[in-house]
Order: sequence, then structure tokens, then C-alpha cells
Amino acid sequence: MYKEDRLPQNAKEGILFLLIISIISVNTIAPIIIGLERGFSKEVYVETLTMLPIMWVFVVLLVKLVAGPFVGKVMPKFVGQTDGFNARILLNTLLNVTVLSVFLTIIGTWVGTKQVSLEPFKNFLQIWPRNFGIAFWIELLVAQPIARFVMKKLHQSQARKAEIA
Repeated sequence: MYKEDRLPQNAKEGILFLLIISIISVNTIAPIIIGLERGFSKEVYVETLTMLPIMWVFVVLLVKLVAGPFVGKVMPKFVGQTDGFNARILLNTLLNVTVLSVFLTIIGTWVGTKQVSLEPFKNFLQIWPRNFGIAFWIELLVAQPIARFVMKKLHQSQARKAEIA
């Protein structure tokens, strides 16, 4: 993507951006999905908290090894030179959430039930659209805007320091 103050400009900022988005996503999306499946209660939420570190590792690995490379190859086929920042972000979010929600619908079931089975494949068409919808709106309205806000403030701070120096 082109240089934009709301996006990371180097690897260190990229890690911070990924951490912000992944931590927000895992701590909101997983509890909502599990709550919808098992009911919203204190006991279910506490049980969900024990799974979050494992899910966070899967999310980060999937972003870096699967979704990122895939989206990087597909984006140029759909994005034109005149497309604006918001269009690019929307498509990027849509593609990332699609890829991640497909994998995490399966992996999340395995982590949640503590067993590898065919169950997530049997119920995939009933479960995935709901998971995708929850993840897409959390990413679009919460996680991504917060991460972009942090990047913008970071770059403003860096610019002020450069002016002073």
C-alpha cells in the first residue's frame, strides 16, 4: 500500500499495528462467538479467557503466513491507481477477515472443544457466516480504527520530534 500516516511505515510499526489489531480482535471476537454458542455467562467468559492466548498465536501466525501473503497477491488485481484510502482499507479488511474467518472457524472449534474432529467441517456453512459477520464488523468498526489512530498519533509525534531536532 502507498505511504499513509494511518498505516505502519516500517517493520517495527507493523508489529505494533498487528499487535493492536490482533489483541483487540481476539479479546472481542472470540468471547462473542463462544458466548453465542454456549451462552453469555461469567463461567463461559472465564473459560474463554483460558483459550485466548492459544487463539492469539493462531491469529498472528495465520495473518503472517496465510492471510497476508494471499491478500498481498489478490489486492493488486482489484485495486486501481485512483482508488482511495478508504476503498483500499475496506477491501483489505474484507479479504483478510474472509481468509482468517475460514481458518479460525475450523481451528477455533478445535481449540474450544480441545479435540481435532470433523465437526467444524460438518457445521461450516451454518457457523462461518456468523463468525465472518462478527469478525468483519469488529475489525471495521473497532480494531482497525484504533490501530490506525495509534499509527497516526505515532507519526505525528515523530514529526514533532523531527521538527524540534
